[in-house]
Amino acid sequence: MHDDELIARAKAWLAEDPDAETREELAKLIDAHDLPELTIRFTGTLQFGTAGLRGELGAGPMRMNRSVVIRAAAGLAAYLKAKGQTDGLVVIGYDARHKSADFAQDTAAVMTGAGLRAAVLPRPLPTPVLAFAIRHLGAVAGVEVTASHNPPRDNGYKVYLGDGSQIVPPADAEIAAEIDAVRALADVPRPTTGWETLDDTVLNAYLARTDAVLTPGSPRTARTVYTAMHGVGRETLLAAFARAGFPAPELVAEQADPDPDFPTVAFPNPEEPGAMDLAFAKARETNPDLIIANDPDADRCAVAVPGVDGWRMLRGDEVGALLATQLVRHGARGTFAESIVSSSLLGRIAEKAGLPYEETLTGFKWIARVDGLRYGYEEALGYCVDPDGVRDKDGITAALVMTELASELKAEGRTLLDLLDDIAVDHGLHATDQLSVRVEDLSVIANAMSRLRERPPTHLAGLPITKAEDLTRGTETLPPTDGLRYTLDGARVIVRPSGTEPKLKCYLEVVLPVPTHADLPAARAKATDLLETIKRDLSAAAGI
Repeated sequence: MHDDELIARAKAWLAEDPDAETREELAKLIDAHDLPELTIRFTGTLQFGTAGLRGELGAGPMRMNRSVVIRAAAGLAAYLKAKGQTDGLVVIGYDARHKSADFAQDTAAVMTGAGLRAAVLPRPLPTPVLAFAIRHLGAVAGVEVTASHNPPRDNGYKVYLGDGSQIVPPADAEIAAEIDAVRALADVPRPTTGWETLDDTVLNAYLARTDAVLTPGSPRTARTVYTAMHGVGRETLLAAFARAGFPAPELVAEQADPDPDFPTVAFPNPEEPGAMDLAFAKARETNPDLIIANDPDADRCAVAVPGVDGWRMLRGDEVGALLATQLVRHGARGTFAESIVSSSLLGRIAEKAGLPYEETLTGFKWIARVDGLRYGYEEALGYCVDPDGVRDKDGITAALVMTELASELKAEGRTLLDLLDDIAVDHGLHATDQLSVRVEDLSVIANAMSRLRERPPTHLAGLPITKAEDLTRGTETLPPTDGLRYTLDGARVIVRPSGTEPKLKCYLEVVLPVPTHADLPAARAKATDLLETIKRDLSAAAGI
């Protein structure tokens, strides 16, 4: 793009930008003739895909802003009308990030202007409340304005259809085409009234539904420390715990209130180093049975437990196995499902319980669509324990089931770690780890994937690779996706670019037989060594 064309494009964008903040920001870039920054922002557009939109806040088509959101909403409205939903209801939720409320209101205005009905949740609330509301209200679609656990400078736009689950192909491409067809923002009708702002009726219906995930009469004694990670989970989780009769959680006060700047954490994700430090400190003061953490939009749930060397986070796969075991203990029927990057342990648990099991592509948009789903999880702290209520991951109901399980074990004089030991003896030790590389330059990820495809490893940690699959070709049970899967003797590795962050993610699993509880320490030591060696060898093979 020539400099004159770049400046002209920026000025045209400026002329129709409805937001005073981003207009001022863009005007300064134009006045400063900051061509490098303008090139970044105006070379292409933020792509709408199966994660909807997600990106850094700022002016221009490669950033999240009101202009981009209005176009996205107009595209979604056109898609719905083309599908015959000419006067259907679109329900809209939002988190507490910068601009989230503005983006929600813009969406409501666009839907109303397009002849659809729009209803906005009453205030920033957890994403699972929005996912619940879609089916509860009989909506034809839902929008959640959130960037989940991304850095503070980001925001996002997640789209659900009337079944209450996130969009999958071909809907994403069809909506993207309608977005591309939007010309001037002036062509998009945006009335200032006409939509409904919901009261707490839907939230109360969601909370009433949370009762269904627990067993009547089960122990409710486990004491918790809770952090909302500066997000929107506190109010809803405390209400759910109070309804259930659990002791009121001790709050991590510094992280209890919504704060879009996330001042105490580098990344507001319980998995990130340091994010749980304040929760650990609170637990050392109060000596609870477990720590519960939600991410900022409360669709994920993290758990930490007291161990021999102090508090430790459970891996997502460990929580996934514990929840599955609890559901089996209480007679759950239906299909257990997980994504390909999650531990194969779930399949073992389902098989022993005589339950159907399915493996899907990464993301709850796929897990939620499994026929007869009873329980689904993904290792990135996402758990669906009540698919009839919320066909998406739900950090509130997952926290309830984990706390019920901890209460039952407490009544037996046992802990979550004791149950994990039993699971390892029953099904084999399934030890998982992740090699995750965050990049500034996305070409680093592309180069690593190319290198692995052109020169695939034959061994990792001395174990021969018995099967190498390029998942872009699909498999007998999975549609194509950008990823590589290596099967080894007693181990498995999956490499894929993240769909929501600038990261290359490598998922590692080692499976070892454990004849008795006495064999667990040696098995864990061996698994740790194997995982570290696989990680080192894979890093070298990928050039990262």
